Amino acid sequence: MVSCTKTKESNINETEKKADNPYYEKAWLYLDQKNPVNAFQNFNKAKEIYLKNNDNLGVGKCLMNMGIILTDQGDYFGAQETSLEAIKYFDENNKGNYSYISANYNNLGIASYNLKSYENALGFYDSAIKFSFGSDDVFIYLNNKGNTYREQGKYIEAINAYNKILKKTNYIGIEYARVLSNYAKIKWLQNSNYNPVSELKKALNIRLQEQDLWGQNASYAYLADYYIQKKSDSAQIYATKMYGVAKTLKSPDDQIEALQKLIILENPEKSKQYFLTYQKLNDSLQAARSKAKNQFALIRYETEKNKANFQKAQADNVKKQNQILKQYAGLGIFGLVLIGGGVWYRRRKKILQQEKELEVKKTELRYSKKVHDVVANGIHRVMTKLENQEHIDKDTMLDDLEIVYEKSRDISYDHEKNNDLPFGEKLTEMLKSYSSDDLQLVIIGNEEIHWDKLNKNTQAEVFYVLQELMTNMKKHSKATRVVIRMNRINEEITVRYTDNGVGCDKLSPKNGIKNTGNRMESIGGTINFDAVSGEGFKAELKFSVQ
Repeated sequence: MVSCTKTKESNINETEKKADNPYYEKAWLYLDQKNPVNAFQNFNKAKEIYLKNNDNLGVGKCLMNMGIILTDQGDYFGAQETSLEAIKYFDENNKGNYSYISANYNNLGIASYNLKSYENALGFYDSAIKFSFGSDDVFIYLNNKGNTYREQGKYIEAINAYNKILKKTNYIGIEYARVLSNYAKIKWLQNSNYNPVSELKKALNIRLQEQDLWGQNASYAYLADYYIQKKSDSAQIYATKMYGVAKTLKSPDDQIEALQKLIILENPEKSKQYFLTYQKLNDSLQAARSKAKNQFALIRYETEKNKANFQKAQADNVKKQNQILKQYAGLGIFGLVLIGGGVWYRRRKKILQQEKELEVKKTELRYSKKVHDVVANGIHRVMTKLENQEHIDKDTMLDDLEIVYEKSRDISYDHEKNNDLPFGEKLTEMLKSYSSDDLQLVIIGNEEIHWDKLNKNTQAEVFYVLQELMTNMKKHSKATRVVIRMNRINEEITVRYTDNGVGCDKLSPKNGIKNTGNRMESIGGTINFDAVSGEGFKAELKFSVQ
């Protein structure tokens, strides 16, 4: 017979009955009263309290005891499911959990044994041994392993398991009697000529002395099995004794086993009575177990249902709270939008005002540049003509002044009147206006640039930059020779200005020259100056036609 966990569990939990959980205490009271259904129900309620308190050990203990109850009541599948769930709540790194872990694995082994899943049973018994502290526990689990090997017909492995126990016992006590009787039975099963009676009776006497009714029941069963084929009257005596002990223990399974033996061994009249008793008891047992299984299943179902309802109620409550939060959040966001909108409006208003002021400044600067480029430089060109020509035609001079006048008037309309000349010719005309008998002007590469393919803004900025360079030259350089070399490589245009004037020690450009840098930058180009005292003045313009 497989050694169950009941005795061991009651020892573990003597102090546990005082645990701070009323349902846990009530469960143990019902177990003491042999009321497994109510015990199971209270362990289940205690488990829920432990879950709420995040007490994993408490949850594991409840599930372990529920699994043991299910095993005792023959619900082996339910026992496996419950005990496997218990494993999740035990801490295998905490030695304080070991006694519960080993008991739980032993129960899994017993359930698997009864389901004839022997390999699984052996694995669970090994796990139970791994987490055992005392030798008494190890002896129980080794004995259960031996019984499992016996059912598999692995008699040598079974004998080895029993021998491990026998070597460490003091040849007295209940545990020694259990192992000795199992060892004797295995020897007989292995060799039908082996006589186990002396060992079986020795074990029986120990059990009688110790008043071990469960052990006596097992001894009578083994003796009856041995004598059935050899001495039927002895077998009948031991079967009858087994039946009496089983009734005292109120163990229906053992009563049924004893009745099965008596039906075979007794005379026809008594055999018939025993059969009727057997049939009635078996039917009653199956009905009771089915009822218990249904009750256990209903308890678990109601628990899960209540849990699901509770979780649904919580979810609904959370949903309502979320809706309220969303409403508050919406109001908060609306308020923030209003505040933010007001701040943005004031900032936007301020930015627009600053942009208007900046635009005014830009306009002023643009008109200032136009006045400088169009009017001042135009007048300077007229003055240059007057200076360079001994005989000036009055009508020609009036025409030049008229042009300057018209351009100055057009500044107010923010545009200039363009003559019909191509830009290249207009540029050449402007440059040549600065030439004289004392100043030689050389222009190289103007025709290769294809100015008319450039946009008007680029043309205008280059025109004004070169005009400013020529004006600056006329005012300050005292040059007698100016060379303007234009070159285009793919999309890049370079214009190099060189004169042989006086140059300067330190370049300190005034407004006109400064503007040339701004103009080149506005078209994505650059201008670099090189002025050395006594070595003339140089400037280089670079820009892309794109």
